[in-house]
Amino acid sequence: MMDFKGLEKQYEFDVYPKRDLVLVRGRNARVWDDQGREYIDCVAGHGVANVGHCNEKVVAAIEKQARQLISCSGIFYNDARALILQKLVSIAPRSLQRAFLCNSGSESIEAAIKFARFTTKRKDFICAMRGFHGRTMGAMSATFNPEYRKDFEPIVHGFHYVPFNHFGKLKETVNDDTAGVIVEIVQGEGGVHIGNGEYFADVRKLCDERGILLIIDEVQTGFCRTGKMFACNHFDLEPDIMCLAKAIAGGLPMGAVLCSDKVQIPFGKHGSTFGGNPLACAAAIAAIDYMLENRLDEQAKDKGDYFVGKLKEHEFANVREVRNLGLMIGIELKEKSTPYILKLIEKGVLAMPAGATVLRLLPPLTIGKEELDFVVEKLVEVLAANDG
Repeated sequence: MMDFKGLEKQYEFDVYPKRDLVLVRGRNARVWDDQGREYIDCVAGHGVANVGHCNEKVVAAIEKQARQLISCSGIFYNDARALILQKLVSIAPRSLQRAFLCNSGSESIEAAIKFARFTTKRKDFICAMRGFHGRTMGAMSATFNPEYRKDFEPIVHGFHYVPFNHFGKLKETVNDDTAGVIVEIVQGEGGVHIGNGEYFADVRKLCDERGILLIIDEVQTGFCRTGKMFACNHFDLEPDIMCLAKAIAGGLPMGAVLCSDKVQIPFGKHGSTFGGNPLACAAAIAAIDYMLENRLDEQAKDKGDYFVGKLKEHEFANVREVRNLGLMIGIELKEKSTPYILKLIEKGVLAMPAGATVLRLLPPLTIGKEELDFVVEKLVEVLAANDG
């Protein structure tokens, strides 16, 4: 058998904390390695596979589009692009009427930063502590954790960090050069911390009063993950800019920036060679249709409540708190989470960290309750084995 691990080690930069697995196949909430072993996947490509691995509707759309047209420059109109733009605006908060299509979450944040600076003619941004927005220079500058930034300084100038859910500190930090506030509804990489409605309402009001653009990062929370199509729907929050990616296209790389009529970005000020390519657009149309037809938002809420309820039937001395919104789940431990994650792999469950001490689960929203029962069973075994 070919040594795939060896090939990656030889040729790829060592930038990921690799698990000792070669995943070669997936179907819905299950994946298989090159040895034929099966796992329940609660990583799902870092929250990408909301409609499940190799969703048949998405696969069929990709196959059909691949035989029709794969690439189309943005200087031409395209049928698939027109349809996904229409669909995105139709499911978005009412304030969002226009869109720019790109290829990733980081790219969507980069675009949002440019759009906000151009529109407001201001330079500064206020971001949340523990917030994560990506690894490219602008997105990294909006990201709080100094470990991501320290080796790449100077970062983009003008980014300020304030405590999440603390409106007073945010208000104190606003100045006459504040272009935008960039915030997640649920901090994913930061530990699955959930914002509250009063905080978001106060931020929205302040932005309106001061001419500041409210930028909501829904890269991980979007597309039914939290029990609503978008997490901001939980709070009836209407952003000026919303950044999307991950689950948008059923597994293909794609991102989008949705904007209100306040935002202006004219010809020649931004672009993307692959953004809005017909293949990704066709996959996204199929994925979103599947979400709507199967009410994956309701499924995520129901399954998230079911899972957390089952887990809370047990008590663990080494668990500090369990947090969730839909199927975005964080289990905060009193010690580092990585040893538990490695033990879960041995038991057939894939999970990931969110910071040093949080064990994070982002399963496909199509996961079955019997599969969730299996995950709970293995979590109980792993957590109880190290309890006390």
